[in-house]
Amino acid sequence: MTDVPKVTIHHLEVRFQVDGDDGAVFTRLFNQHIQAWSRLYEDVRARAGHTDSERRFGDEEGRP
Repeated sequence: MTDVPKVTIHHLEVRFQVDGDDGAVFTRLFNQHIQAWSRLYEDVRARAGHTDSERRFGDEEGRP
């Protein structure tokens, strides 16, 4: 399986100016981007799993 590096954020400061509720805007944007990241991460894991299963396919032939 492909190793995806882990990221630790020690300090995050976000500044933006919006009309309306700052917290709601941040939450919407954060959710939008974390979901996109999550889809990419799951795609990488799925491809790695598929590749691993294809590698094992030939190894399993002829085994009782």
